[in-house]
Amino acid sequence: MLLSIIYIIGITAEAMTGALSAGRRNMDWFGVMLVASATAIGGGSVRDILLGNYPLTWVAHPEYLLITCVAGIVTTWLAKWVVKFKGVFMRLDALGLAAFSIIGCQVGLNMGLHYGICVVAAIVTGVFGGLLRDLICRQTPLVLHQELYASVALIVACLYLTLAHFAIDESISIIASLLVGYLVRMASVRFKWRLPRFNLLETAR
Repeated sequence: MLLSIIYIIGITAEAMTGALSAGRRNMDWFGVMLVASATAIGGGSVRDILLGNYPLTWVAHPEYLLITCVAGIVTTWLAKWVVKFKGVFMRLDALGLAAFSIIGCQVGLNMGLHYGICVVAAIVTGVFGGLLRDLICRQTPLVLHQELYASVALIVACLYLTLAHFAIDESISIIASLLVGYLVRMASVRFKWRLPRFNLLETAR
């Protein structure tokens, strides 16, 4: 129940950030809804297609698609407030990232997949929505060069799977993973934590 609530909050926040990206590209309402939905539920869709997990989440629950489309359109009316309270949305995004990662793990576990594949499923779920948004909007994917993001999904997945392996209560596993994921993500933003970068031009000098 807790994870479902956070998931809905997460896809709503992601859809609104996606709508802002569409607005920066001067897209019409259809473009706004497309980018908003791709950002919010694209990661889960890519995961399910890769794993052969059908029906896709938004096909089984069309209300999720409706939520993302409505959130996108609402953002066009409240854009200045969304931008003004970007700190709140960043926190919701951090919480959503952790929730998406846990859900990715759960899908893999329910399919009886190897733990390594469950980790991949978690990362795809958490990251690919943002990748799709940036590709559609023709901008460099933020998750590949900003503060820790994909790494947070990796940490959450490993923690959740470890707790699951030792048969820790499901509620405790979810809450602990959500908390750790949220704190690591927010700390990475606060302290500008990044993975080492590879710059070919500097290396070749």
